[in-house]
Amino acid sequence: MSQILAGQDVSSGGRGEVDAGRRRRRRERSGRASRVVAAIVVSVVLVFPLYWMVVVAFSSRVDLLAGELRLWPRELTLENFRQVLSSFPVATWFGNSVAIALVVAAITVTVSMLAGYAFAHLRFRGSSLFFLICLATLMIPVQVIMVTLFKLVTALGLYGSYWAVILPTSASAFGVFLARQFILAIPRDLIEAARIDGAGHLRVFVRIVLPLSRPLLAVLFFMSVLQTWNDFAWPLIALKQNQLFTLPIGLLYLQGQFGSDYGGTMAFALINVTPMVVLFLIFQRYFVQGFARSGIR
Repeated sequence: MSQILAGQDVSSGGRGEVDAGRRRRRRERSGRASRVVAAIVVSVVLVFPLYWMVVVAFSSRVDLLAGELRLWPRELTLENFRQVLSSFPVATWFGNSVAIALVVAAITVTVSMLAGYAFAHLRFRGSSLFFLICLATLMIPVQVIMVTLFKLVTALGLYGSYWAVILPTSASAFGVFLARQFILAIPRDLIEAARIDGAGHLRVFVRIVLPLSRPLLAVLFFMSVLQTWNDFAWPLIALKQNQLFTLPIGLLYLQGQFGSDYGGTMAFALINVTPMVVLFLIFQRYFVQGFARSGIR
C-alpha cells in the first residue's frame, strides 16, 4: 500500500513539474511576442518620418500644390531633385560637409584613443582629477561657450574658414571616456607581456590596443561624423561665405527662399540624411561590441 501511495506522489510531482514547465514556456512565448510587437511598433514610429520624406521628395509638384498626398506617390518623379540641384550649389555644400566631417572624425578618433590610453594605463600626478575635469565638460552646453569660441577663432584669424568649424569640434570628452573604458576592458596580461618584452607605450598602443579596438574605432568615427554632419549652430556662426556652407545651413537657406516648396525641401533633406543612413547600416554591427566592451549599458 505504501509503495502505491509513493508511486502516486511521484507521478503527481512529475505532472506538477511538467505543468510548471508548460506555464513557464507559455510565459516566455507571450513575453517574446510582446517584445516583438513593441519593437515593430517602435520601428514603424521611427521609420515613418523617413518614409514620408521619401514620398514627398518623389511626389510631383502638381500633387503637392493640390494637397493630394498619398502613402505612395501616384507618379514617381525627380522634378524636386532637379529643381534643388539647379537652384543651389548642393554639390559644393555636400563636399564641404564631407570634408569637414572626415577631418573632424580623424582628429577626434586620434585624440580620443591617445587620451583614453593615457588615462587607462599611464599613471601620473593628477590623472584622476584631469579625467574628472574632462567628464565635467559634458555638463556644459555648447551654447554657453559659443561667444568665447567666436572670439577665439577670430583672434586666431580662422573666422570664415573650414578650420573655424573643425578645430573647436575636434575633441570629444565622451569619446575620451568611451575609449578609456574600452581600453580598460582589454586583458591587462597582453599589455604586461608586451611591456616585459621591452615594448614601449607607443608600440603597445599601435600593435595591441589599436588592433583590438576596431569596434571602438568604428563607433567613435560614426558618432563624430554624425555629430559634425548634423551640426548647424556653430557652422552658421563660423562660416560667412556661401561657397563654404554645409548641407544643414543650405537647407535653412532653401527654406528661406522657398518656404512652401515642400517637395524641394524634402528632396534636399533626403540628400542630407541618406549618407548617414548608409553609414549607420555599414557600422551598425560594431555598435553593440563597442558599447558592450566599454562597460556602458
